[in-house]
Amino acid sequence: MIVRSSGTQPIRLEQDVVLARQTARKVATECGMRLIDQTKLVTAVSELARNTMVYGGGGDMDWQVLEDVGRVGVRLKFSDNGPGIADIRLAMTDGWTSGGGLGLGLSGAKRLVEEFELDTAPGEGTRITITRWT
Repeated sequence: MIVRSSGTQPIRLEQDVVLARQTARKVATECGMRLIDQTKLVTAVSELARNTMVYGGGGDMDWQVLEDVGRVGVRLKFSDNGPGIADIRLAMTDGWTSGGGLGLGLSGAKRLVEEFELDTAPGEGTRITITRWT
């Protein structure tokens, strides 16, 4: 696998959530992703960036454009140093929410991408890596 380009988008404020979505759309467009796939990726980014800011107290979205055996993809890693997720199984359950939302954030984001990795523990922050291929 080859990393063609990469960068970081800080997520500290509400405006940074918008910038994270814009960055994801730009990177997806540049690697030739179809509009429907761009939309799925940006929707997942919206959920994960907001979670990073609201629940994680802010963090970063690292992005990479990947090339692997004739296909191109976008990998995004959201990381924060917040309280972490105490019960991953519960947090990944459709309809469950720790706030006032619909409870579709993590499970919905997972359904919108081909690869989804979650690394978290109480007191150790959260790292979520997603990948969508063209």
